[in-house]
Amino acid sequence: MAVAPPPRALVPVLVFVGTVVAVISSLGAPLVPAVAATLDASLPDAQWSLTATLLVGAVATPVVGRLGDGPHRRRVVLVVLGVVTLGGVLAALPLDLGWLVAGRALQGVGLGLTPLAIATAREALAGQRARSTIAALSVTVAAGVGLGYPLAGLVAELGGVRAAFWAGAGVSLVALLASAAVLPRATTTHRSRLDVVGALLLGAGLAALLVALGEAETWGWSSPALWGLLAGAAAALACWARWEWRTPSPLVDLRLARGRVALTAHVAALLVGLSNYLLLATVPVLAQSPVADGAGFGVSIVVAGLVLLPFSAATVLAGRWARLAADRGGQHLVLPVAALVQCAAFVLFGLARTDLWLLFVVMGVAGLGVGASFAAFPALVVSAVPPSETSSAMSLNQVLRYVGFSLGSTLTATVLAAATPQGGAPAAGGYTAIAVVGGAACLLTAVVARLGLARRPPVDAPAPAVASGTGTG
Repeated sequence: MAVAPPPRALVPVLVFVGTVVAVISSLGAPLVPAVAATLDASLPDAQWSLTATLLVGAVATPVVGRLGDGPHRRRVVLVVLGVVTLGGVLAALPLDLGWLVAGRALQGVGLGLTPLAIATAREALAGQRARSTIAALSVTVAAGVGLGYPLAGLVAELGGVRAAFWAGAGVSLVALLASAAVLPRATTTHRSRLDVVGALLLGAGLAALLVALGEAETWGWSSPALWGLLAGAAAALACWARWEWRTPSPLVDLRLARGRVALTAHVAALLVGLSNYLLLATVPVLAQSPVADGAGFGVSIVVAGLVLLPFSAATVLAGRWARLAADRGGQHLVLPVAALVQCAAFVLFGLARTDLWLLFVVMGVAGLGVGASFAAFPALVVSAVPPSETSSAMSLNQVLRYVGFSLGSTLTATVLAAATPQGGAPAAGGYTAIAVVGGAACLLTAVVARLGLARRPPVDAPAPAVASGTGTG
């Protein structure tokens, strides 16, 4: 039997693997305007460099989790890192937008790495070292993205968009080599069955839905192709839900959404994910849009990345606030309050966009709301399912979060495209519309959470995690 590597070598490598997820996210939102300018593409088309990553991440997360939940976990991690590296190289090559989007889609497979890193830490480490490593992995995404946004912008500013993708490929390659040298083999012999049909139906349904929403402005809402695609998406997702409910080894166990608390947590994850990306995808566009168009600030990619920094910092702080709020006011109040805090960010964004510093404030407030929400989800899910079902229930919550991310990214492109004159940048009305849609989603989240969590959960339910990776992009 192979000897486990020293924990001193294992922990940094696991954290570095988690950092790859942050790098993938960091190459998303701030670079969309630069991708559009570099490849002479429209903003809605360039937005697919972010949406494709999130779409693949939504499907890949449960697939990678299933494949890695057994004796082949080490091999799965290495293959995923290889795919991510290949995607980075493909995105960096001087090819057209289609190839860049394809590369970013391959990178989306890496969004399923963090659960495997956590599983490795839980199995290979013991006691406090395991707990501290898992806690570090849970905040790596949020903290790493906070540094990655301006760093990605700096690389792109100095060497162009392609240089940023080359840097991402380099980070992935280093993680691949380090993992090959250090990661231990899994000790478990249990093998999870992969639900291929479920993965195909989920991928087809989400892809059709996002393409339809993304092309709505181009095709027109009266287009038969648009409504045919929406009908196909609805049919595929309905078949997926029916299949997942009936198959003995589902990709995502929808049966774990039964019960008021569990259903509330999962619906809220979808809504918070959607509203989260409405801001994350919109603010960099606003920051980099020309001042001459009346709605932008004309700053560089670096500054646009710095604007998003308060968001990531606030998500970490919000986890601590969520624990205090749960201890003092009750776990049932954390999610509604967090949704209202996030709504306040949209109100501020809608009413006060006159100065650049206000965008920093908006993103900080949004980070508090999103971070507290994501910190509350694990406790709600754990309190609503048996211990043996915790992993599957959290997988469902994570998938819905990524679906929300994808929808938010696509809606951003659609709304801003409708407000963009020919050959220009989005008008002020488009950003106001984003604020209205996002604020409404947050209010709906607060109502759903308040009604669904009206009664206090059991007193022995765990408090929210100190921090939770947001998977932001």
